[in-house]
Parts: sequence; C-alpha cells; structure tokens
Amino acid sequence: MSGHSKFANIKHKKEKNDAAKGKIFTIIGKEIAIAVKEGGANPDNNSKLRDVIAKAKANNMPNDTIKRGIDRAAGDANSVNYVANTYEGYGPNGTAIIVDTLTDNKNRTAANVRNAFTKGGGNVGTTGCVSYMFDNKGQIIIDKEECDLDADDLMMMALDAGAEDFSEEEDSFEIITTPDDFSAVREALEKEGIKMAEAELTMIPQNYVDLTDPEVVKKFTRILDLLDEDDDVQAVYHNANLPDEE
Repeated sequence: MSGHSKFANIKHKKEKNDAAKGKIFTIIGKEIAIAVKEGGANPDNNSKLRDVIAKAKANNMPNDTIKRGIDRAAGDANSVNYVANTYEGYGPNGTAIIVDTLTDNKNRTAANVRNAFTKGGGNVGTTGCVSYMFDNKGQIIIDKEECDLDADDLMMMALDAGAEDFSEEEDSFEIITTPDDFSAVREALEKEGIKMAEAELTMIPQNYVDLTDPEVVKKFTRILDLLDEDDDVQAVYHNANLPDEE
C-alpha cells in the first residue's frame, strides 16, 4: 500500500497474513466494479478494466474470482455507488501522505482518515498540500527470479513499448511510464509472457524523508496501520524512507 518502489516492501506486503490478502482482493474488487460501471464488462473495449485485471493477476487473484467480480458488477451496475476521494496530509517530521479512498459513506471515511492521522501525530491538510511533491506514474515491478530476460533485453522491450524509465535493483527491475502509456507498456510485456510482481498507476515521491528515530517511526507506522485496516482506503502513498523491517 505504501507506493514505495523498493521490491522488499512489495514482497513483505504480499507475504503478510490472509487478512491482508483479503484486503487486497477487496480493494481490487471495488476497482473492478468501478471499471465495469464506467466502461463495460468486456476488457477488450475497456482499458481501465484490463489494467485492473493485470493488477489482480499480479496479486495472485484467481481467474474465477476476477470473472465473478466482473459478472457481478455487470449484472448489478446500478448498485455500485462508490465515491472516490483523495485526502492529503502530513505525518510526523513533515512526511507527506496521500490517501485514495472509495466509499459509500464519505462522512465515515473522512472521520476515519482524520483519526488515523491524528493518532500518529499527523494532520489532514487541504487538497494539493502535498501532492505536488509526487509524480503520477505507471509503475511495473518485475521479480528477477521470475524473469528469464537479461536487463538490457527487458529494458529495450520496455522502452520500445513506450516506457519512460528503467532501473535495475538488487532483486528486481522497475519500469516507469507516463499514466497515458502505462496500458500499452504493460500489455506489450504481457504479450511477451513477462510476469509482473506489481503493475499499477501510482504516486511516486520526488524526494524521500528518512525516518530513523524509533518513536517517529512508531507514530508514522501507526498512521499506515490504521489506514491499512480501513476498508474504504484503496491506496496510501508517502515519502517516508523507513528502516528495513528485516
């Protein structure tokens, strides 16, 4: 949920307990419902739905669960009444946090988000107060263990498809795209059978704030944990560089 590009965080996130896995499936289920309502149930004609399906597969959501979600949303489109909202604010030590929500009760969600910030020593700000510190990008993470291609070949494939940037980490490759080019790049990699650990539109911080004081880390983590537990929260992005959890 962090929007941080380190593969270790993604791995850690995926290996969390079943409750966390259930939360990810709930998030993706809502995104499927919204995508179907906006563009129909056929992924061939709905690029947003194709992107959500790719995200679902990257998170190991079973195909029949994906299909059920699409069928349910298509058969009951009028019941999808989620409203999207984004909250921005500050955590301890001036860290910046963005929270994307999808809810059927804006008042409840707003109260819960404010509560999470307050309990961690932060506060919700006005729209735009921190988002200028982030870039909206498509981000694709590939686990090196799952990829047979070498870095140069993968990089050329990504750049030819329209990627903006390619970087190699210790255990992963990261591909960055503009939001407009994300679908084309992801689909080009998918056609080549490239398995993706993560593939989604995200907010990437331009700079990170290092948190080293254990008390500050504890407060910041409290905010993230409370937001993570809230079913209305779809994604959380921040610019905190937290100590390794190893």
